[in-house]
Amino acid sequence: MLLSVLDQSLERSPFFDCAKRDGAASYIVLNHMFMPYRYGDQTEEYWALVNDATLWDVAAERQVEISGPDARRFVDLLVPRSLERCAVGQCRYVVITDADGHILNDPVLNRLEENKYWLSAADSDLLLWAKGVACFAGMDVAITEPEAAPIQIQGNKSRDVMIRLLGDKVADLKYYHLMEAELDGMSLVVTRTGWSGDLGYEIYLRDTARAGDLWERVKQAGKPSNLRVTGPNTIRRVEAGIIAMRSDFPAEATPFHVGLEHLVDLDKPVDFIGKTALRRIAAEGVAWKLVGLEFDESATDGEAASFGGRAVNRDGVTVGRTTVVVYSPRLKRMIGYARIDAAAATLGIRLSVEGKTGRQDACVAKRPFFDAKKQEPRR
Repeated sequence: MLLSVLDQSLERSPFFDCAKRDGAASYIVLNHMFMPYRYGDQTEEYWALVNDATLWDVAAERQVEISGPDARRFVDLLVPRSLERCAVGQCRYVVITDADGHILNDPVLNRLEENKYWLSAADSDLLLWAKGVACFAGMDVAITEPEAAPIQIQGNKSRDVMIRLLGDKVADLKYYHLMEAELDGMSLVVTRTGWSGDLGYEIYLRDTARAGDLWERVKQAGKPSNLRVTGPNTIRRVEAGIIAMRSDFPAEATPFHVGLEHLVDLDKPVDFIGKTALRRIAAEGVAWKLVGLEFDESATDGEAASFGGRAVNRDGVTVGRTTVVVYSPRLKRMIGYARIDAAAATLGIRLSVEGKTGRQDACVAKRPFFDAKKQEPRR
């Protein structure tokens, strides 16, 4: 009943029916589109990702295409990160900021051609922002939403799945690189990216009418690897230090609030949008920060959900709130994120969280919690 009511204003992915047939049980809304988020037990899906392979419908990651003679200049205007070394066939994780330095989006940038880029958007109207900027930039660019629907194949055995699907050529694809491919007449863009912290790939289908064909071919290729259809796994993304727009940081957050300051190059010669504000913020500091929390070992799996969105205290004084808390089966403890006063954001500081089931002690911890050098996705 809920879907039938919301269908009037929200879009369905080209893979919607496929995901539904395979057991999608709950959805989130991302970029005005339903995205399957849970099929079964989250811990079982976690182990499927860690040990085998998983298939996700992520068509809600809408693409913003920037093309034309001034495409490079325009992207440099949007993005605070230096793109000097981003060659054709490479990808970059970037932030898009407004004039006040606030994060509008944190997409993956894919450079398909010399003068063609895709921004694979997180949850905000990035297409409208880019179109608005283009109106006043005085540059020769076209801003469009291309026909491109992505899925993700993530997990320990994802390379094996991809080789069965596309052949040995995909085995040489490097982390944060892309290639174009064809499968049964379907035009694809393949990237070594993903939202899991594990080895993984994204496949962008350019002929969305054939979504069902691609879905079934991936499942067939995944059978020997025990591929399981799931959604993005919250446990694994928190372990990997991946943050989510809206849920982990509010609209007024800047890269310096959420640990993404490494994506800002204040020495970049281009006067990118937000540069003046970000230079000031870098000098003055911020009032709060998003930090990692590592709970004491006494916490159990069943308690994790009751500690999300709860008050965080230091010496009896409330200094912030948690944004997400999960139980990591691999680390055998609860971990999560919290937005807290900058004065309390030093690594190792002891805090307590007032959960629905009582108080739990924790400390400020470094993100990521697991595989800090990103060896898993790079292998």
